[in-house]
Amino acid sequence: MATGQDYNDMDQSLEEGQVSGGTANFPQFDESSRRIPVSDDKIEFLKDLHLNIFIELGRTKMQIKDILELERGYVIELDKLASEPVDVFVNNKKIAEGEVVVIDKHFGIRITNLIDASERLKGF
Repeated sequence: MATGQDYNDMDQSLEEGQVSGGTANFPQFDESSRRIPVSDDKIEFLKDLHLNIFIELGRTKMQIKDILELERGYVIELDKLASEPVDVFVNNKKIAEGEVVVIDKHFGIRITNLIDASERLKGF
């Protein structure tokens, strides 16, 4: 058990700038160390997971007064040309580009370009 004298000795050594202990050394952080190798059997349970997918045809900026005047039949011009690929996002992460197709009265997307796998996994 420490006595009052022991505490006084510690206070005096701190006032004199004497601190015991060493320097903490931490290993360098490397982006590649964040990646965990995943085998097929470990990822099998994720295959039934549902994810949100959305397709971005293009973007535009509008003033609030113009948005409030929207009505049926109004056409909004987007920043992409009709011939440009659309972006495919999964959980807000771009994973591919594609072109719009029509399948039995429904729209679909034909994938034309996949984003590199290492880029797709960044941020997950």
